[in-house]
Amino acid sequence: MELAMAMMLLALAILTLGSVGSFKYRQLGFYAAIVALIIGLTACRSFYYGAFIFAIGIINLVSLIGIKSEIEGVDYGLVGLMALATMYIANTSDFALVLAALVLVSVPTYILVMIREGGANVEVGIKYITFMVFATVLFLIGAIILAYTKNSFDGVLYILGYVMLILGLSLEVGVAPLHEWVPDVFTSADPIPVSIIASLAKIVPFIAALWILIYTANSITASITIFTAVLAAISMFTGNIGALTSKEHARVLAYSTVANMGYVLACVVVVPVVVVIEHGLTIIKPEFIYLALAGGLLMLFANAAGKIGFFNAIKGEGAYSPLMYILAFSFIGVPPLMGFWGKLFILLSLVEVGYIWLVALVVINSAISIPYYVRLASELSIDWKANLTNFIAVAVVLITLVTVAFLPVNWFLEGMEVLAHTMGIAI
Repeated sequence: MELAMAMMLLALAILTLGSVGSFKYRQLGFYAAIVALIIGLTACRSFYYGAFIFAIGIINLVSLIGIKSEIEGVDYGLVGLMALATMYIANTSDFALVLAALVLVSVPTYILVMIREGGANVEVGIKYITFMVFATVLFLIGAIILAYTKNSFDGVLYILGYVMLILGLSLEVGVAPLHEWVPDVFTSADPIPVSIIASLAKIVPFIAALWILIYTANSITASITIFTAVLAAISMFTGNIGALTSKEHARVLAYSTVANMGYVLACVVVVPVVVVIEHGLTIIKPEFIYLALAGGLLMLFANAAGKIGFFNAIKGEGAYSPLMYILAFSFIGVPPLMGFWGKLFILLSLVEVGYIWLVALVVINSAISIPYYVRLASELSIDWKANLTNFIAVAVVLITLVTVAFLPVNWFLEGMEVLAHTMGIAI
């Protein structure tokens, strides 16, 4: 563990030096970020998790080549910091460091969201930052209250902490009905920074929430998860109906993000329920944790790949037709693409804990999403061109096809077992 920490600190130092040097030589920031991510990958104790984050981080870095901004070079450092923090959260079981990783991923997006050619997009930045600061404060206060009840249990305080944590998480990632910032920000901001926010910035909040909820789970946890289940259902319907009725491509993707975050939130419903009380002892059923964790992360990785591909296609005025359709089919959940396995694992874990009605809603909403994903792929489809947009689309499609190339996906479930034990969320 000490070696992993030392490697991460080395990666952070290289990233910092590269960002400082990039004021004179922009490409120095890019290469420093690449080196830092390679070091971070070698220090990541969960290989499969680290490899996905590494790939998503690299693609996000490459996508920044296509935009000129007032902070050229530093933007690479910000994305690199987000990726490193996302990797590091898989290496720690320390409560304070889990919360620190959340902050380190959230704060760089405050600057990234304002990046655009010709000057900073201050209006969008103010709106986004206002919501994100409020979300982070809610999340942190909820987490601290839950940690307090771990050592000095108080049922009322626990419920308050749980609700605040879930509301903070929902506001952070765009779960309905706390999603009001998502359509406006996604439509008004430049597609490239939005693709980073819609992909890399969504992972750590969910992992942090899962870790905290399992760490603090108790006898009343199962009864309060209905609150999270209702939010997940609302988000699925709000997102899919909003996407169906929207015309602008970025707004369709914004609402699809709201729906996807609802699917992922469903796995948060599962995890605390696996804690049962028998003869006064807390017993965790790890097999449910691995299913829920695998489903949630695969959905987040599929969402990241799809959002990067589609938003870059918007920026580049279209991408190669077959690539767009593959990403759309993954979002819909066509087997054996990554999106299918993510939804399948979430559904299986929901069945195990008895949330059959939520299973039905996930299936119904997946069907509702078919028309707008097909329409989006059709409208953004063009013939092949050897440009940056298509190369990025090829890269994210390869990520989506990983679950096709390596069937069955037991390797990912085994990787989630390693991740869970590393973070101390399974016994």
